[in-house]
Amino acid sequence: MIPLVLDAAALEKLVAAAVAAPSIHNSQPWRFRLRPETSVLEVRAARGRALPATDPAGRALHISVGAAVLNLRVAARHLGLAPEVRLLPDPSDPDLLAAVGLDAPAAARVPGTEALYEAIWRRHSIRTPFTGEPVPAAVLDELVVAARTEDARLELPGHEETARILELTAEAERRNTTERAQQAESRNAVHSGELLPSGIPARSLGPQDRDARLPMRDFTALGPTGHRAVATFESEPRIAVLVTGHDGRADWLRAGLALEHVLLAATVHSVRASLLHQAMEWPYLRWAAREPHQGPGHVQMLIRLGYGPAGAPTPRLAVHEVLEQGTG
Repeated sequence: MIPLVLDAAALEKLVAAAVAAPSIHNSQPWRFRLRPETSVLEVRAARGRALPATDPAGRALHISVGAAVLNLRVAARHLGLAPEVRLLPDPSDPDLLAAVGLDAPAAARVPGTEALYEAIWRRHSIRTPFTGEPVPAAVLDELVVAARTEDARLELPGHEETARILELTAEAERRNTTERAQQAESRNAVHSGELLPSGIPARSLGPQDRDARLPMRDFTALGPTGHRAVATFESEPRIAVLVTGHDGRADWLRAGLALEHVLLAATVHSVRASLLHQAMEWPYLRWAAREPHQGPGHVQMLIRLGYGPAGAPTPRLAVHEVLEQGTG
Protein backbone atom coordinates (compact mmCIF):
# COMPACT_ATOMS: atom_id res chain seq x y z
CA MET A 1 0.00 0.00 0.00
CA ILE A 2 1.30 3.46 -0.88
CA PRO A 3 1.91 5.52 2.27
CA LEU A 4 -0.47 8.42 2.81
CA VAL A 5 2.34 10.95 2.37
CA LEU A 6 2.66 9.71 -1.23
CA ASP A 7 -0.75 8.76 -2.59
CA ALA A 8 -1.50 7.72 -6.16
CA ALA A 9 -2.39 11.23 -7.31
CA ALA A 10 0.85 12.63 -5.93
CA LEU A 11 2.84 9.84 -7.57
CA GLU A 12 1.26 10.61 -10.94
CA LYS A 13 2.14 14.31 -10.59
CA LEU A 14 5.74 13.45 -9.77
CA VAL A 15 6.21 11.17 -12.75
CA ALA A 16 4.38 13.55 -15.10
CA ALA A 17 6.82 16.29 -14.10
CA ALA A 18 9.79 13.96 -14.55
CA VAL A 19 8.84 12.94 -18.10
CA ALA A 20 8.46 16.60 -19.10
CA ALA A 21 12.27 16.81 -19.07
CA PRO A 22 14.23 17.07 -22.34
CA SER A 23 15.98 13.98 -23.69
CA ILE A 24 18.31 13.26 -26.57
CA HIS A 25 16.22 13.17 -29.76
CA ASN A 26 13.16 12.88 -27.50
CA SER A 27 14.12 9.25 -26.79
CA GLN A 28 12.73 9.50 -23.21
CA PRO A 29 15.07 6.73 -21.96
CA TRP A 30 13.62 6.42 -18.47
CA ARG A 31 11.27 4.34 -16.43
CA PHE A 32 10.17 4.61 -12.82
CA ARG A 33 9.49 2.02 -10.14
CA LEU A 34 7.92 2.76 -6.77
CA ARG A 35 9.12 0.84 -3.73
CA PRO A 36 5.96 1.34 -1.63
CA GLU A 37 7.39 -0.13 1.57
CA THR A 38 10.02 2.63 1.66
CA SER A 39 8.42 5.40 -0.46
CA VAL A 40 11.48 5.31 -2.71
CA LEU A 41 10.93 6.09 -6.37
CA GLU A 42 13.58 4.45 -8.50
CA VAL A 43 14.61 6.13 -11.75
CA ARG A 44 15.89 3.51 -14.17
CA ALA A 45 17.40 3.48 -17.64
CA ALA A 46 15.08 2.26 -20.38
CA ARG A 47 17.69 0.52 -22.50
CA GLY A 48 15.16 -0.23 -25.20
CA ARG A 49 14.96 3.51 -25.85
CA ALA A 50 18.72 4.04 -25.97
CA LEU A 51 20.45 5.31 -29.14
CA PRO A 52 23.55 3.13 -29.57
CA ALA A 53 24.76 4.77 -32.80
CA THR A 54 24.39 8.33 -31.53
CA ASP A 55 25.20 7.67 -27.87
CA PRO A 56 27.30 4.49 -27.62
CA ALA A 57 28.63 5.22 -24.12
CA GLY A 58 25.23 6.22 -22.75
CA ARG A 59 26.42 9.70 -21.76
CA ALA A 60 23.41 11.47 -23.27
CA LEU A 61 21.07 8.86 -21.77
CA HIS A 62 22.42 9.67 -18.31
CA ILE A 63 22.07 13.42 -18.96
CA SER A 64 18.46 12.89 -20.06
CA VAL A 65 17.68 10.88 -16.93
CA GLY A 66 19.42 13.47 -14.75
CA ALA A 67 17.13 16.15 -16.18
CA ALA A 68 14.12 14.00 -15.29
CA VAL A 69 15.44 13.61 -11.74
CA LEU A 70 15.70 17.40 -11.39
CA ASN A 71 12.06 17.78 -12.40
CA LEU A 72 11.11 15.03 -9.99
CA ARG A 73 12.93 16.79 -7.16
CA VAL A 74 11.25 20.12 -7.93
CA ALA A 75 7.82 18.49 -8.12
CA ALA A 76 8.37 16.69 -4.81
CA ARG A 77 9.25 19.96 -3.13
CA HIS A 78 6.16 21.55 -4.69
CA LEU A 79 4.09 18.82 -3.00
CA GLY A 80 5.62 19.66 0.37
CA LEU A 81 8.08 16.76 0.50
CA ALA A 82 11.80 16.75 1.26
CA PRO A 83 13.16 14.46 -1.48
CA GLU A 84 16.43 12.64 -0.86
CA VAL A 85 18.19 12.00 -4.18
CA ARG A 86 20.87 9.31 -4.45
CA LEU A 87 22.68 8.84 -7.74
CA LEU A 88 23.83 5.36 -8.77
CA PRO A 89 22.75 3.91 -5.39
CA ASP A 90 23.46 0.25 -6.23
CA PRO A 91 26.68 -0.66 -8.11
CA SER A 92 25.30 -4.15 -8.75
CA ASP A 93 22.32 -2.69 -10.66
CA PRO A 94 23.69 -0.48 -13.47
CA ASP A 95 20.23 0.39 -14.79
CA LEU A 96 19.25 1.96 -11.47
CA LEU A 97 20.44 5.52 -12.09
CA ALA A 98 18.81 7.28 -9.15
CA ALA A 99 16.69 6.62 -6.10
CA VAL A 100 14.52 9.39 -4.69
CA GLY A 101 13.28 9.03 -1.12
CA LEU A 102 9.85 10.59 -0.69
CA ASP A 103 8.87 9.66 2.85
CA ALA A 104 9.68 12.92 4.65
CA PRO A 105 7.65 16.14 4.68
CA ALA A 106 9.59 19.35 4.15
CA ALA A 107 10.26 21.47 7.21
CA ALA A 108 10.14 24.61 5.06
CA ARG A 109 9.69 25.60 1.42
CA VAL A 110 12.85 25.83 -0.66
CA PRO A 111 12.94 29.36 -2.15
CA GLY A 112 12.09 29.47 -5.84
CA THR A 113 10.41 26.06 -5.90
CA GLU A 114 7.03 27.26 -7.15
CA ALA A 115 8.53 29.27 -9.99
CA LEU A 116 10.65 26.32 -11.11
CA TYR A 117 7.69 23.93 -10.86
CA GLU A 118 5.53 26.17 -13.01
CA ALA A 119 8.39 26.43 -15.52
CA ILE A 120 8.44 22.64 -15.96
CA TRP A 121 5.25 22.87 -17.99
CA ARG A 122 6.33 25.93 -20.02
CA ARG A 123 9.85 24.80 -20.90
CA HIS A 124 10.12 23.78 -24.55
CA SER A 125 13.09 23.73 -26.88
CA ILE A 126 12.81 26.43 -29.53
CA ARG A 127 13.47 25.71 -33.19
CA THR A 128 12.82 29.19 -34.57
CA PRO A 129 14.97 32.35 -34.72
CA PHE A 130 15.59 34.39 -31.62
CA THR A 131 14.99 38.13 -31.71
CA GLY A 132 18.62 39.01 -31.11
CA GLU A 133 17.79 40.84 -27.86
CA PRO A 134 20.63 40.15 -25.40
CA VAL A 135 19.99 38.18 -22.24
CA PRO A 136 20.63 40.50 -19.25
CA ALA A 137 23.77 39.89 -17.24
CA ALA A 138 21.75 39.43 -14.05
CA VAL A 139 19.78 36.58 -15.64
CA LEU A 140 22.96 34.93 -16.93
CA ASP A 141 24.42 35.17 -13.43
CA GLU A 142 21.38 33.36 -12.07
CA LEU A 143 21.84 30.58 -14.61
CA VAL A 144 25.48 30.23 -13.57
CA VAL A 145 24.36 29.83 -9.96
CA ALA A 146 21.74 27.25 -10.99
CA ALA A 147 24.42 25.08 -12.59
CA ARG A 148 26.75 25.50 -9.62
CA THR A 149 23.96 24.31 -7.30
CA GLU A 150 24.12 20.95 -9.08
CA ASP A 151 27.95 20.68 -8.94
CA ALA A 152 28.44 21.81 -12.52
CA ARG A 153 29.83 24.90 -14.19
CA LEU A 154 28.14 27.14 -16.77
CA GLU A 155 30.66 29.06 -18.85
CA LEU A 156 29.71 32.08 -20.98
CA PRO A 157 32.25 32.34 -23.81
CA GLY A 158 33.16 35.59 -25.52
CA HIS A 159 32.92 36.49 -29.18
CA GLU A 160 35.88 34.55 -30.54
CA GLU A 161 35.26 31.46 -28.43
CA THR A 162 31.59 31.48 -29.45
CA ALA A 163 32.65 31.55 -33.10
CA ARG A 164 34.95 28.60 -32.53
CA ILE A 165 32.22 26.59 -30.80
CA LEU A 166 29.82 27.25 -33.64
CA GLU A 167 32.44 26.07 -36.11
CA LEU A 168 32.58 22.79 -34.19
CA THR A 169 28.78 22.55 -34.29
CA ALA A 170 28.78 23.10 -38.04
CA GLU A 171 31.46 20.43 -38.49
CA ALA A 172 29.37 17.99 -36.44
CA GLU A 173 26.33 18.73 -38.61
CA ARG A 174 28.34 18.01 -41.74
CA ARG A 175 29.48 14.71 -40.29
CA ASN A 176 25.99 13.78 -39.12
CA THR A 177 24.67 14.07 -42.67
CA THR A 178 26.96 11.20 -43.74
CA GLU A 179 26.20 8.87 -40.83
CA ARG A 180 23.10 6.92 -41.81
CA ALA A 181 22.75 5.08 -38.50
CA GLN A 182 22.73 8.32 -36.54
CA GLN A 183 20.31 9.91 -38.99
CA ALA A 184 17.94 6.98 -38.63
CA GLU A 185 18.03 7.14 -34.83
CA SER A 186 17.37 10.87 -34.66
CA ARG A 187 14.50 10.63 -37.13
CA ASN A 188 12.81 7.63 -35.55
CA ALA A 189 13.12 8.53 -31.87
CA VAL A 190 9.92 10.59 -31.72
CA HIS A 191 7.54 7.68 -31.23
CA SER A 192 4.36 9.73 -31.41
CA GLY A 193 4.82 10.46 -35.10
CA GLU A 194 5.10 14.25 -34.74
CA LEU A 195 6.15 15.27 -38.26
CA LEU A 196 7.63 18.28 -39.95
CA PRO A 197 6.03 19.36 -43.26
CA SER A 198 8.44 17.16 -45.19
CA GLY A 199 7.24 14.06 -43.34
CA ILE A 200 10.45 13.77 -41.32
CA PRO A 201 10.04 13.33 -37.54
CA ALA A 202 10.97 16.37 -35.47
CA ARG A 203 13.87 16.13 -33.03
CA SER A 204 13.64 17.54 -29.54
CA LEU A 205 17.05 19.05 -28.95
CA GLY A 206 18.18 22.05 -30.94
CA PRO A 207 16.77 23.94 -33.93
CA GLN A 208 16.54 22.07 -37.22
CA ASP A 209 15.41 22.74 -40.76
CA ARG A 210 12.94 20.50 -42.60
CA ASP A 211 15.73 18.02 -43.36
CA ALA A 212 16.66 17.66 -39.66
CA ARG A 213 19.80 19.77 -40.08
CA LEU A 214 20.86 22.68 -37.92
CA PRO A 215 20.19 25.94 -39.82
CA MET A 216 23.35 28.00 -40.23
CA ARG A 217 24.34 31.29 -41.80
CA ASP A 218 27.47 33.42 -41.95
CA PHE A 219 28.69 34.92 -38.73
CA THR A 220 29.67 38.58 -38.72
CA ALA A 221 33.38 38.09 -38.14
CA LEU A 222 36.22 35.67 -38.68
CA GLY A 223 36.70 33.03 -36.05
CA PRO A 224 40.02 32.42 -34.26
CA THR A 225 41.03 29.86 -36.89
CA GLY A 226 40.92 32.47 -39.63
CA HIS A 227 37.87 30.85 -41.24
CA ARG A 228 34.50 32.51 -41.32
CA ALA A 229 32.51 31.07 -38.47
CA VAL A 230 28.85 30.19 -38.60
CA ALA A 231 26.02 31.00 -36.23
CA THR A 232 22.49 29.84 -35.60
CA PHE A 233 20.02 32.48 -36.77
CA GLU A 234 21.31 35.46 -34.73
CA SER A 235 24.33 37.50 -35.74
CA GLU A 236 25.66 37.31 -32.17
CA PRO A 237 24.20 34.26 -30.42
CA ARG A 238 24.54 33.77 -26.68
CA ILE A 239 26.06 30.35 -26.15
CA ALA A 240 26.51 28.79 -22.70
CA VAL A 241 28.78 25.80 -22.09
CA LEU A 242 27.85 23.28 -19.40
CA VAL A 243 30.94 21.67 -17.85
CA THR A 244 31.58 19.07 -15.17
CA GLY A 245 34.83 18.43 -13.32
CA HIS A 246 34.94 14.74 -14.23
CA ASP A 247 33.38 12.54 -16.88
CA GLY A 248 31.93 9.45 -15.24
CA ARG A 249 28.36 8.21 -15.01
CA ALA A 250 27.60 10.21 -11.88
CA ASP A 251 28.99 13.33 -13.56
CA TRP A 252 26.71 12.78 -16.55
CA LEU A 253 23.72 12.52 -14.24
CA ARG A 254 24.77 15.71 -12.44
CA ALA A 255 25.12 17.38 -15.82
CA GLY A 256 21.49 16.48 -16.51
CA LEU A 257 20.40 17.92 -13.16
CA ALA A 258 22.34 21.10 -13.88
CA LEU A 259 21.08 21.35 -17.45
CA GLU A 260 17.44 21.16 -16.44
CA HIS A 261 17.96 23.54 -13.52
CA VAL A 262 19.47 26.05 -15.95
CA LEU A 263 16.66 25.55 -18.48
CA LEU A 264 13.94 25.99 -15.85
CA ALA A 265 15.63 29.07 -14.39
CA ALA A 266 15.84 30.51 -17.91
CA THR A 267 12.16 29.76 -18.50
CA VAL A 268 11.23 31.62 -15.32
CA HIS A 269 12.72 34.73 -16.97
CA SER A 270 11.08 33.98 -20.36
CA VAL A 271 14.48 33.15 -21.84
CA ARG A 272 14.23 30.47 -24.54
CA ALA A 273 16.82 27.77 -25.12
CA SER A 274 17.88 25.20 -27.65
CA LEU A 275 20.53 22.57 -27.10
CA LEU A 276 23.39 22.37 -29.59
CA HIS A 277 24.07 18.70 -29.01
CA GLN A 278 25.60 17.99 -32.42
CA ALA A 279 29.28 18.37 -31.47
CA MET A 280 28.66 16.43 -28.25
CA GLU A 281 27.94 13.31 -30.35
CA TRP A 282 31.54 13.20 -31.67
CA PRO A 283 34.17 12.51 -28.97
CA TYR A 284 36.98 14.53 -30.54
CA LEU A 285 34.67 17.51 -31.25
CA ARG A 286 33.33 17.35 -27.72
CA TRP A 287 36.89 17.40 -26.40
CA ALA A 288 37.72 20.32 -28.70
CA ALA A 289 34.76 22.29 -27.31
CA ARG A 290 36.47 22.79 -23.95
CA GLU A 291 38.13 26.11 -23.21
CA PRO A 292 41.54 25.35 -21.61
CA HIS A 293 41.77 28.82 -20.09
CA GLN A 294 38.73 28.03 -17.92
CA GLY A 295 40.60 25.22 -16.18
CA PRO A 296 40.07 21.45 -16.31
CA GLY A 297 36.66 20.15 -17.15
CA HIS A 298 34.51 18.13 -19.51
CA VAL A 299 31.95 19.79 -21.76
CA GLN A 300 28.56 18.10 -21.45
CA MET A 301 26.23 20.42 -23.40
CA LEU A 302 26.17 23.60 -25.47
CA ILE A 303 23.11 25.78 -24.87
CA ARG A 304 21.84 28.59 -27.09
CA LEU A 305 19.91 31.24 -25.13
CA GLY A 306 17.76 34.13 -26.27
CA TYR A 307 14.29 35.55 -26.68
CA GLY A 308 11.59 34.45 -29.08
CA PRO A 309 8.24 32.67 -29.31
CA ALA A 310 7.53 29.75 -27.05
CA GLY A 311 8.62 26.44 -28.51
CA ALA A 312 6.07 23.79 -29.34
CA PRO A 313 5.61 20.99 -26.80
CA THR A 314 7.14 17.66 -27.78
CA PRO A 315 4.98 14.55 -27.34
CA ARG A 316 5.65 12.59 -24.16
CA LEU A 317 4.95 9.06 -23.04
CA ALA A 318 2.00 8.74 -20.66
CA VAL A 319 2.69 8.14 -16.98
CA HIS A 320 1.32 4.58 -17.13
CA GLU A 321 3.80 3.77 -19.92
CA VAL A 322 6.86 4.55 -17.79
CA LEU A 323 5.71 3.73 -14.24
CA GLU A 324 5.73 0.27 -12.75
CA GLN A 325 4.80 -0.71 -9.24
CA GLY A 326 7.61 -2.33 -7.25
CA THR A 327 7.11 -5.10 -4.78
CA GLY A 328 10.08 -4.57 -2.53
